[in-house]
Amino acid sequence: MIESLVPAGSSYAGEIDLLVNMILWIVGFWFVLCEVVFFWLIFRFRKKEGVPGQYISGEEKSQKRWITIPHVLVLVCDIFILVGAIWVWYDIKQDLPPAQAEVRIISQQWAWTFVHEGADGEIGTADDITTINELTVQVDTLYHYKLESLDVIHDFSVPVWRLKQDAIPGRLITGWFEPTLTGSFDIQCAELCGVGHALMGGTVHVKNAADYASWVAENSTMSLASAATPHAGGE
Repeated sequence: MIESLVPAGSSYAGEIDLLVNMILWIVGFWFVLCEVVFFWLIFRFRKKEGVPGQYISGEEKSQKRWITIPHVLVLVCDIFILVGAIWVWYDIKQDLPPAQAEVRIISQQWAWTFVHEGADGEIGTADDITTINELTVQVDTLYHYKLESLDVIHDFSVPVWRLKQDAIPGRLITGWFEPTLTGSFDIQCAELCGVGHALMGGTVHVKNAADYASWVAENSTMSLASAATPHAGGE
């Protein structure tokens, strides 16, 4: 259901969609059932000529069943939701599969800075590729991200990946994603971070292997050329 509105573009998007859909159907079922019973009771016990009103204490077993049975059934449904939530949480937040690539994500009021691996495949070297509000990754590649904030709390959110992670000042947060769908998709800040919050967006470009290799080769060359250029006033 969610995928019809927002494509599922990561390896774990389906797990999150399944959990959300399960909650929707369970809660939706009880909502509809409660409304049907509510209006039926209103109609069934509406005011009638010659029929006196009843005082219901709720102490009789036949009356208590209206509360006890639904209560138990709701608790059973809660167990399914809890198990599903723990399973998804562990798979995405606790289990960190081996990385094939890495990217640094730096948030600040009100922009995203991304540091990509250059041609050498390592972060922290001269050919690193740094972009503002533009993240470029390769499809079907498992990335570790290092997320940080330079000022206040932000939230790195990519709806198509079902990824949402707070960036907290003073902390370096490690997570992962594996894109499975090529194209360009929205990046959002999902935490109110000041007057420019609504403008703190970006774009992730997911490329196939050939296009990504070309992008890295071109931009790594530019990074090296920039690093080799002496500063103004230098020798």
